[in-house]
Amino acid sequence: MGISDSDYKLLWGRAAGICSNSACREDLTVMLQGAKSYNIGEMAHVIAKHTGGPRGVPEGGSDGYENLILLCPTCHRKIDKAPPGVHSEQMLHSWKREHEATIRQLGSSQKFGTSAEMKEFVSRLLAENRVLWQQLGPQSPVALSDPGSNLHLVWHLRKLDAVIPNNRKIINAIEANSALLGVTEFEAFLAFKVHAQAFEAHQYQRLDSYPLFPSTFTDLFTP
Repeated sequence: MGISDSDYKLLWGRAAGICSNSACREDLTVMLQGAKSYNIGEMAHVIAKHTGGPRGVPEGGSDGYENLILLCPTCHRKIDKAPPGVHSEQMLHSWKREHEATIRQLGSSQKFGTSAEMKEFVSRLLAENRVLWQQLGPQSPVALSDPGSNLHLVWHLRKLDAVIPNNRKIINAIEANSALLGVTEFEAFLAFKVHAQAFEAHQYQRLDSYPLFPSTFTDLFTP
């Protein structure tokens, strides 16, 4: 049956395009020569699809998100070629769980002394998202001049491994320093949070519509 598009997106996005092995953490978003393809890592099975494979069971492992872990090709090869018992099912699930938890908490440990410091942090992340949209998004010069380009594949990955993690950093950092905000700023943040969470959900399962990015957030959080 193969890995579904929704499970692929969920695995890649929740791991932020980074190898889930804590001893590795290789960035898997490296663009290959010619910008025609991506090194997107490997969707490794925790329990092999076939009985005789690594950590195999008689009924075989599924292709679902719950049985997959994002690894770089090197870690995938080393893990699957290791003697039985070296990398258990429990170990791989633990790697995945801990790595994804780390990604979800990005920015939560940030502490700022002033509102200006926090806004500088937020504005840099917003700037990265904006540049990615301008250079890779559907309205970018390349996409508009060459509708047949595969640039949309690059944009698809960058939404999952850069834009969504950046949004999460912003949300976590602001919530950890919310005492620095006035009421108007906090309301703008809440509007951004609603947008960011809906935007993420839209990447994993297409929604009919979702709240657009609130322009007031940029206005209030740009130093």
